[in-house]
Amino acid sequence: MPDTDWPDVQVHVVSGKGGTGKSTVAASLALALASRGKTVLLCEVEGRQGIAQLFDVAPLPYEERRIARGPDGEGEVYALAIDPEAALLEYLAMYYRLGRAGKLLDRFGVVEFATTIAPGVRDVLLTGKVYEAANRNSRNKGAREYDAIVLDAPPTGRITQFLNVNDELAGLAKVGPIRSQADAITRLLRSRRTAVHLVTVLEEMPVQETADAVKELRAAKLPVGGVVVNLRRPQDLDPTDRERLEAGLGAGERTRLSTALERAGVRHSPTLVETLVDEGRDHAERRDLEDAQDSLVAGIGVPTYSLPSLPGGTDLTGLYELAGVLRDQGMC
Repeated sequence: MPDTDWPDVQVHVVSGKGGTGKSTVAASLALALASRGKTVLLCEVEGRQGIAQLFDVAPLPYEERRIARGPDGEGEVYALAIDPEAALLEYLAMYYRLGRAGKLLDRFGVVEFATTIAPGVRDVLLTGKVYEAANRNSRNKGAREYDAIVLDAPPTGRITQFLNVNDELAGLAKVGPIRSQADAITRLLRSRRTAVHLVTVLEEMPVQETADAVKELRAAKLPVGGVVVNLRRPQDLDPTDRERLEAGLGAGERTRLSTALERAGVRHSPTLVETLVDEGRDHAERRDLEDAQDSLVAGIGVPTYSLPSLPGGTDLTGLYELAGVLRDQGMC
């Protein structure tokens, strides 16, 4: 049996509500795939240069660059910031052999006009680059072949529209090469070679948006992958302690807390004790809310993975740590 939940998937699309850390999860997943000796392409399409910031490298051009190796030095992670204008010029050069002519069109603003006036075309170009990278073979001279592609995709509110490019272009291009490319992209994105993973945190709005996105993706016949619960906090208190804190500590318990502080060499006062009790109560109530959201995530009915909240934020070392967690949980 394979030790991954997604043995047939080549294209991993990562989406999530803004602020949930989808870029961090996408980067960690790319490193986790590389840890299995795979050559991975990590792409972003929103122009934020989030990948460059996470890996502490220079801003990415429209060019595939190696930014990391797997933990054991075997696999490799390449990165690409997909720009719609550059993708259109490449598209014109590949399918219409408009090399210099394409650059002239760009100079006159035709490229910007085409990608602005028809947002569906923009999405076809962005996802088209992913399609091209996923379908390379020995006939693509000098082009690197990838075992896996991780796409840091738009947020959940737009992910179904973004991936469902064929419907976006149905009224715009009923025939011709653009429509043919859109159909080919859609076939890839709806196939077993693709999985759309969603990132959430244990808060009401992100969890609800994740559940809604799963329904929308399924309605559009797009393959739902797993849900990654990001920034999960440790369970510092058992249920009994949480109940006691929520009920309010009695006088005897407050006295024992004061004694413990004194033994630890902490100068304390009734105000400090009261502040600590309030903090503990807030933590206990927060844990109850997170547990309720955890149950809702479990009810979505897809494989679920968890990533811890790392003290001090996420640097490159933290990304490798998170990658190990995802691999251990069977996401790759």
